[in-house]
Parts: sequence; structure tokens; C-alpha cells
Amino acid sequence: MSSFSPTGTDLTTDRLVLRPWSTAELTAVLSDVRLSHWSADFPADEGRVIAGFIADRPDALGPYGQRQIIERASGLVIGAIGLFWPPSEGAVEVGYGIVASRRGRGLATEATRAMVEFALTAPGVHTVHADVELSNPASVRVLEKAGLQRWSDDATTARFRTTAPGPSQR
Repeated sequence: MSSFSPTGTDLTTDRLVLRPWSTAELTAVLSDVRLSHWSADFPADEGRVIAGFIADRPDALGPYGQRQIIERASGLVIGAIGLFWPPSEGAVEVGYGIVASRRGRGLATEATRAMVEFALTAPGVHTVHADVELSNPASVRVLEKAGLQRWSDDATTARFRTTAPGPSQR
């Protein structure tokens, strides 16, 4: 169960808060400065990649952009998740990463499910998709558990997506 506001505020799930990045947090990641509210193994490589992505695209901090994954019980940042905005022809990509110390607990699935649900409330968005390398079976399982369906693959990559229900399905 997740709750959210389409105004860009935090997304809250049972165990997580998905919070937009602050400029200070981005600067810290890009400068290799550790902040006290980060888990010991944050930022992992994915967090650094996302911080670089955001630095190059200020619109990535908008209400439908990139967020930190915060574990509610500890208050620590344990990963990153976000939408690669803007959508293209009604479709937007979701990406995520959880630090190694918190993997295997369903947290990536919980965050992804909330982000997908939120994305489908965005004006003009009807599809959320993600690509995952087949060499990463844990991430494949996250997408499956989050409700995305595998619709295509090749020798190295599986493609997942979900679509908003049509008017007769709501």
C-alpha cells in the first residue's frame, strides 16, 4: 500500500519513503562526501550514476523525476529510484537500485511498485517500462513482483512494461 501526492512530495509505502533529491545531497554524492543519513554502503554505483544523470538534466528533479529510497525504520537512504522524464509517446522508463546490505528483502519491489503506480497518475502517461539485463535475475524478479509484464527480450536484455487500465477497466 502506498500513498502519494502528484505535487512532487514524498511517496510513502509501508517500509519506505521515496523522497526527491536535494541539491546538497546530489553535490555530496558527486563530491564523494558521506552524509550521516546514508546507509554505510550508499551511494553504490547506481546512486553515483543517478546523481550524474540528474546533474546533467535538472528536470530530473521535478515531481516525476528521481528520488532517494529511504528506509522508514532507520531513516537511512538505501537506494535510488526514478522516472526518466519526460515520457515519450505516453511511455516513461523507471529505474532503481538498492544497496547490497538491503537486498533480498523486497524493498526494491516495494519502491518500484509505488513509483509505477505514481507514474501512471502523471498527465499523458499510460505506460511504464524498464529494461533489465538477463544476467541480473534478481532485478528481473523485482519487475515481475512489482507487476510489470515481460513483453520482449533478446540475448542479453528483457523488456518489461505495464499500462494504465483503460476507461472500461477502472
